Amino acid sequence: MKAGLALEDGTYLEGKAFGAEKIGIGELVFCTSMSGYVEALTDPSYKGQILMMTYPLIGNYGVCKEDFESDGVKVEGFVVRELCKKPSNWRSEMSVDELLKQYDVVGIEGVDTRMLTKKIRIYGSMKAAIGVGVEKDKLIKIAKEQPFIGDIDLVDKVCVREPKRLEANGKYEVVLIDCGVKMSIVRQLLKRGINLTLVPYNFPAEKIIEMNPDGVFISNGPGDPARVRETIETIQKLVGKFPMAGICLGHQLMALAFKAKTFKLKFGHHGSNQPTKDLETGRVFISSQNHNFSVDEKTLPKGFEVTQINLNDRTVEGLKHNDLPIITVQYHPEAGPGPHDTYFFFDRFLELLRG
Repeated sequence: MKAGLALEDGTYLEGKAFGAEKIGIGELVFCTSMSGYVEALTDPSYKGQILMMTYPLIGNYGVCKEDFESDGVKVEGFVVRELCKKPSNWRSEMSVDELLKQYDVVGIEGVDTRMLTKKIRIYGSMKAAIGVGVEKDKLIKIAKEQPFIGDIDLVDKVCVREPKRLEANGKYEVVLIDCGVKMSIVRQLLKRGINLTLVPYNFPAEKIIEMNPDGVFISNGPGDPARVRETIETIQKLVGKFPMAGICLGHQLMALAFKAKTFKLKFGHHGSNQPTKDLETGRVFISSQNHNFSVDEKTLPKGFEVTQINLNDRTVEGLKHNDLPIITVQYHPEAGPGPHDTYFFFDRFLELLRG
């Protein structure tokens, strides 16, 4: 069955449909990972976006639910050059086509993903729509008229609704503010003997203080950080009371809580091969990243120090506070997918808990 892909600038391509037979709308972004499509599809940070893989062949090792980063597929649509119909892997439980059908997400293959990637690099991320059985002009109109991703509240679509306890039989208690947490982050914390209580992004600070945890962790998540006002206000009330850490959106929210500003990147950082330099040691790490916004270094208040930068565009990749037990990173130290170079971030958080 044919499918169409339309961009807000009027670009229209035809390809083959897979997954659900429907219309999917979102911001089109490209991911440069050569593998890890299962983790990417189930990453809550991709909510509101149509994901396009730059690697030309996707799906050859199938889908294993053990690799999920959440309870299901979170992207709004999936774009690939060529989809493998018959995966070969002893772990595989289903194909990508079957996965998207199960979670009612539309996909398109057979389009020129190289051309689209170059277009996004030049003009920036664009609003897009994938449609099955939809006329060209109508699909372009749908792509153009959808809301800008910065105007949509997405975090409440991917976080827990009620507090959730995860026991590691450890000695430290941490409240994890869930803005769309990846399960790899949870696993890395549990692995270090940290007992977790996941709470929604809008959980009152007063209730967290009553719980008297050893630390507070702010997770990754989708969308514009400036829209997550409840979490920003919660962080402001918790600062100085507990050791704190944040990843990705959590990093941005921490900066906003201290009155810094964030800005939207032209086409974001999405992939598992981003070079990050540690300014304290001079060491360069290859990191896994998935974000469209960045902290504006010029607006950081006194007391904050940039610890790491992205070597592609010099944007902020890590922060620490010189007077308070606070550390954050923009990239994903838990990987999932990606290299394990930066697992040490979780060890540093554990050191903060130990005091």
